[in-house]
Amino acid sequence: MTISGENPSRPPVFEGGTEAWHLSRCKHLVLRHLAVRGQSGNGINIDDGGQRTEPAGPMVLEDLHVSRIGPEGNRDGIKLSGVADFTIRRCTIEGWGGQAIDMVGCRRGVIEECIFRGLEGFSQATGPQTKGGTSEVAIRRCLMIDAGQRAVNIGGSTGMAYFRPPDAKYEAKQITVEGCTFVGSMASVAFVGVDGAVVRYNTIVRPGRWVMRILQETTAEGFPPCRDGVFERNLIVYDGREVREAVNIGPNTSPESFRYRENLWFRTDRPEASRPRLPSDEAGGLYGIDPRLPDVADFVKTAGATPAAPAGDMPKIGSAAQTATTPTVATLVPREPRAAGFGAAAWRAAREEKRL
Repeated sequence: MTISGENPSRPPVFEGGTEAWHLSRCKHLVLRHLAVRGQSGNGINIDDGGQRTEPAGPMVLEDLHVSRIGPEGNRDGIKLSGVADFTIRRCTIEGWGGQAIDMVGCRRGVIEECIFRGLEGFSQATGPQTKGGTSEVAIRRCLMIDAGQRAVNIGGSTGMAYFRPPDAKYEAKQITVEGCTFVGSMASVAFVGVDGAVVRYNTIVRPGRWVMRILQETTAEGFPPCRDGVFERNLIVYDGREVREAVNIGPNTSPESFRYRENLWFRTDRPEASRPRLPSDEAGGLYGIDPRLPDVADFVKTAGATPAAPAGDMPKIGSAAQTATTPTVATLVPREPRAAGFGAAAWRAAREEKRL
């Protein structure tokens, strides 16, 4: 089933009410060229009808505009519960209460080429969030501008009755965040109850307090501590007067299991002090080399354009195969950070400068 606006340049607008769309137990669904705004609950809500062992999907959501949801509390732009084999592409979400996209017990999904923009007057806890047993999800080539306290929340805190599959002992695993551009937010990325995730080839500009967080909010029996994150080949530009510690570490976590590789760190107020204190040693990091990004205002304007399509090998996460018609979970592993949003050229230039 396809639900689509006829004219992409003038999409139909669904305004007000509690939810614009609530879709349960749907298979082979496409939503495209629609605008949703001003709902007091969730903008779009898609679920498995409570059948936690039988997910909804496959489905594609593309070219949607969701705005001014909430404005406070657990009110999400897009809510997905128990959805598998999904793609969310070229969507813009502006102003929400809880999460821009909240995924609970979802698997084999891709979120790509989307824009998440926080608005004044909205609480915006997180941007995209993967929790409640969510696995095999890639978030790539997206732009996050003041996209909540945690721009991407890998994991989270979920009641036991809502995990999918019901026996999952992790909030999130096999999550990849790559090729995205982050501007602002209290923390760019948070790992929360994670059992393996990768953050790579991203451009991070002016986080408000931390670059990343390692937390554990679900402490039920059988849940391992947050562990096995990889943070590599990212470009981080920060002000040390705002970011006092790059990594915030909470209790019941395993920060020593996280790996850091070949990131470029530049502290704007004291370049000579750019090297951050990390919970484990970084391999091949670059420190204090100015990537020469433009001022933040110009940067946001420039980065607002759709990022260039990356090149390189594209092996699979999990078992879902990539086809032209089915939502995929294929993700990028470029040989160099060609997916690294606006700062890819700066990253490469800095490596060349070091070699010289």
